[in-house]
Amino acid sequence: MKRVAKNRDRADLVLRGATVLTLDAADTRAQAVAVLQQASIRNPHNMKILGAYGRALADAGDYREALDALSRAHTPDNPDWRILNAQGAVLDQMGRHGEARRHYSAALKIVPNEPSVLSNLGLSYLLEKDLKRAEAALRKATVQPNANPKARQNLALVVGLQGRFAEAEKIAGADLPEREAAANVAYLRQMLAQHSGLKNKGGPPYVPPDPGA
Repeated sequence: MKRVAKNRDRADLVLRGATVLTLDAADTRAQAVAVLQQASIRNPHNMKILGAYGRALADAGDYREALDALSRAHTPDNPDWRILNAQGAVLDQMGRHGEARRHYSAALKIVPNEPSVLSNLGLSYLLEKDLKRAEAALRKATVQPNANPKARQNLALVVGLQGRFAEAEKIAGADLPEREAAANVAYLRQMLAQHSGLKNKGGPPYVPPDPGA
């Protein structure tokens, strides 16, 4: 029992250290992948480590390996909505939007109205330029009590892309301190300007779904 507890403590320590690396500068993300790769080899049945390894791979842009790790981080008879959400985000970044949305739908059956999943679902529709459905999903995400501020930024972007600029700026700056509201509006304008530059190429501004939940 002592050995099992010691191994569990080591795994938790690895997860905490890798999380710090992932949140740090881009060049340390490779270190996070390396740390978690070794940890997953030593702990092949530790689903927390496999999930963290899959997310780290996704952050590093290694989507195929990320999907493989994430697929081993839960089981069909005991699915984890966070892993389903992460798998959806990776699939979206690979351009497999239909598959991604099936994963989001499966996650929402476990946690209805979970804002992180709804936000990714909205971005999935945005990536296919289905702005009406993107707006509906993001609006649903933003009214949840535990919604991430990014959901509101993404909603403002989708509203702005439909030409409702005043409404978009109001959403971006709502209920925020003046400085933070100004920063959000500036970000919105930057993304809309980027979209204007991409119009001739036929694409929306790229806002990737978030594999972390």
